[in-house]
Amino acid sequence: MMSSGALPVRHSLWEINSRVVVFAAVGAALYAVLGLISFTIPGTQNIDIRPAFAIVPFIGMRFGPIAGFFTGLVGNMVIDQIHGLGAVTFWNWSLANALTGLLAGLLFGLLSGVLANRREVLRLVTIAVIAWISMFIAFATTFTDMWLQDMTFGVWASFALGPLLASNTLVALLLVPALDAIWEPISKRMGR
Repeated sequence: MMSSGALPVRHSLWEINSRVVVFAAVGAALYAVLGLISFTIPGTQNIDIRPAFAIVPFIGMRFGPIAGFFTGLVGNMVIDQIHGLGAVTFWNWSLANALTGLLAGLLFGLLSGVLANRREVLRLVTIAVIAWISMFIAFATTFTDMWLQDMTFGVWASFALGPLLASNTLVALLLVPALDAIWEPISKRMGR
């Protein structure tokens, strides 16, 4: 039973309520602000190691695919704008961030019944795998750079996708489960 101060339980992955809107906005703001702490990988096409990226799949998993999509899209667009790149210059990369949150939310929603009955270590490993698969599929969509940036498949794979997958793999496998491990007891106290 939920206490009167607890957040309402989400009944559908696609439900939009005040909880989803609030967490999507908070997630986007956190991602935008913390995303400014990043380190550009030398020799790449503006690829950063961005620890804050962990917020995107985490928000998608814990607050639904819509919140994850919004967090990734708006958060990344704000980061690009602050960095002087323009909010829509690299729209396909912002969309890939959004798809990461969306896919993480979908996969987590589909597996939530299974995850509830797992030991903590197995649950966190599954969280990491969900985050990585979501990130891999989503960022594969940036192949559009081959046309938008006039590059070959080899250049895109070597200087854009490859370095991003390497840096975000660390984030997905380490930081997303860490965020979830911190959130899990809070979620249980709120009756979720």
